[in-house]
Amino acid sequence: MASFDIVSEVNIQEVDNAVNQARKEVEGRYDFKGSQAEIQWDKKEIILLAEDDYKIEAMGSILQSKLHRRGVDIKSFKFEKAEPAGGKMLRQKLTMVQGIEKEVAKDIVKLIKDSKLKVQPQIMDDKVRVTAKSIDELQETIARVKAGGFAVPLQFNNMR
Repeated sequence: MASFDIVSEVNIQEVDNAVNQARKEVEGRYDFKGSQAEIQWDKKEIILLAEDDYKIEAMGSILQSKLHRRGVDIKSFKFEKAEPAGGKMLRQKLTMVQGIEKEVAKDIVKLIKDSKLKVQPQIMDDKVRVTAKSIDELQETIARVKAGGFAVPLQFNNMR
């Protein structure tokens, strides 16, 4: 039987490269000269620190453009509201989302079952495995899930 996995993964190395590029651009920009603005990255979340809302938004858009250029989907991050961080500083957290949450996985399974294709979806931890007798059915399933418009970026791997 043929199968594939539906997963939601982020390439950590590409995020690291994008963060480093964003840091360099922030350091070199004229509107950030003499201000305290920094981007912190600890492999799970990105923290933007700046003095005012304008700088937080500017850093966020710089980071988003760098992530987009590196092929990282912006939907992979949850943007929290900027909050005071002591002194005159503001802090905004961007939490990276790895894996498919249970509710989203249930929605994917429901979409697949409603399509009336002869496939068997199965939730396994933070991914969904789909099996079928023919590869054509699996390819049609991939097309339908891609068109589903889910809130998380989805990748399809381990096609066997």
